[in-house]
Amino acid sequence: MSTRPNIIFIITDQQRFDTIRALGFPYMETPHMDRLVKEGVTFTNCFITAASCAPARASLFTGYYPHTTGILKNADLWRHSWVEKLAQSGYRCVNIGKMHSYPYDTPLGFHERYVVENKDRYLEERYYFDEWDKAVRIRGHIKQQRELYRLRPDYRQALGAFDWELPEDLHSDMFVGDMACWWLETKPRTEPLFLEIGFPGPHPPYDPIPRYAKSYLEKNLPLLEVTQEELDNQPEPLKALRLHNHEVDHDSVVLDLHPSQEQRQRQRAYYLANVTMIDEKIGKILATLERQGYLENGVVIFTSDHGDCLTDHGHSQKWTMYDLITKMPLVVWGPGRIPGGRFIEGLCQQMDIGPAILELAGAKVPSGLEARSLLPAILGQEWQPRDYVYAEQAEDGILTDTQFMTMVRNRDWKLVHFLDETCGQLFDLQGDPHETNNLWFDRNYELQRRELLDELREWRIRSGYETSQWGAAWR
Repeated sequence: MSTRPNIIFIITDQQRFDTIRALGFPYMETPHMDRLVKEGVTFTNCFITAASCAPARASLFTGYYPHTTGILKNADLWRHSWVEKLAQSGYRCVNIGKMHSYPYDTPLGFHERYVVENKDRYLEERYYFDEWDKAVRIRGHIKQQRELYRLRPDYRQALGAFDWELPEDLHSDMFVGDMACWWLETKPRTEPLFLEIGFPGPHPPYDPIPRYAKSYLEKNLPLLEVTQEELDNQPEPLKALRLHNHEVDHDSVVLDLHPSQEQRQRQRAYYLANVTMIDEKIGKILATLERQGYLENGVVIFTSDHGDCLTDHGHSQKWTMYDLITKMPLVVWGPGRIPGGRFIEGLCQQMDIGPAILELAGAKVPSGLEARSLLPAILGQEWQPRDYVYAEQAEDGILTDTQFMTMVRNRDWKLVHFLDETCGQLFDLQGDPHETNNLWFDRNYELQRRELLDELREWRIRSGYETSQWGAAWR
């Protein structure tokens, strides 16, 4: 067997950890993701480095924290990635679907890009015409989008949940899954292959094909209770974020500040239905990979870029540091190559998969990465988990009332710091796993707060020193 496997990297957008049945969530309908988990290696404490799309993805595909890359919000310039190293080493590198680079169609090292971006693009190049846009237009349809949803009488109560009303194969996730299968079936089989498949969902609008939502609407879905006490104890920037998302309809979602149980249930059902749609396409991709011979020597990696509060904690979408946003599924599946059926509980950053991919491919790993390879853990060898993980988010058009938000977390405690603010968040993760009791101002936990603030300081100083030459190398 060649030591250079085909690597298929599947990334969904805004998919929470608690959306895969095999990870302990029996209300889910995800047989193909379940297969990857049951037969693969799953990192159960994997954390992203940023609370929004482009910064998290840029970090994942460079191996550096957002403050190092300078990519702190969507539409920040992002033109390089370690995919360039794979291409230089002889891999055929192909992207089908979302990457969220900027500009959208910058090569990033890929030989071929079939770009499909967010369903509703406003903050960046609003009129960018991607492959999905072209397909919808050439079929004679108008894409479902914010301007049309706004005409609905229930728009402000829908929490972003709408039925997909166009032909099923024109849904963005169906389109990306089918395009991936088309590429695998029609392009000459050359090894080795690096194929990134980026599903736009379940990112809002939450717009599944109705037949997928039916069973979820009938289930008793777990919705985290939101109390006034929790809302009152949130930091001022997060209170402002709630109001902003109530007033401004990002991605066709209007946050109802006090949604009913029925509103929340419907939103959750539509979101989860979109996950099941993606799961079905993953099953077809796996079958196509096997039929075309790519799995004779192949590794499939599955993850997402961040989660979604879905009104839990009283918030809409991302832009916060709750585990619902920062904790990601990360699954590595390699039949005959990687011993499967294992769960790895040690802390890791999602970007740590980058150097592991390069090592699997026999490509050169750049020196000085802030990412630490997960390959030893994947192969069942001795591996040292991280003591702490970190995430960052800069002020943008949505997180308007703080210049910079930073999270530091270990197995027991989490701290969220807001630049130049006296408020923050401190959670006892063992005693309060749902992160509803903010202990920031509780004097009984001053020691824990100080220890995490000290760690945050040392991390930023260490990072700045160790990566001081990084920018010059890229530019």
